[in-house]
Amino acid sequence: MTDTTRTLTGWETVDDEQCRRATSIVELLGHRWSSGILLAISRGATRFSEIVATVHGLSDRLAAVRLRELEHAGLIDRTVTPTTPVSVRYALSPRGRDLLAALQPLQEYGQRWEPQPGE
Repeated sequence: MTDTTRTLTGWETVDDEQCRRATSIVELLGHRWSSGILLAISRGATRFSEIVATVHGLSDRLAAVRLRELEHAGLIDRTVTPTTPVSVRYALSPRGRDLLAALQPLQEYGQRWEPQPGE
């Protein structure tokens, strides 16, 4: 295993396992709507209908698929309350909260370098 050193310019060395892990999470977040769903949940949307309403353009079918993927990846927790009708709520897991904190530098990069609408 190669030692990894973080500098101001980025990762100087990355071994195969580190690359695989980073690629895995980037691919998950790269799925359409995944990031939007995580942000919606972080902003307080806890029910399926709230998430769909918050993430504009997200269909019920894709919301269900993405929520299952994010839950399977350990980024969100799904809590089912056996009421009539059944109540399902979603929340960021500790791993999901940690990921959103790690995405902060990407958001800052986007603010600096991505063109604003109308530019």
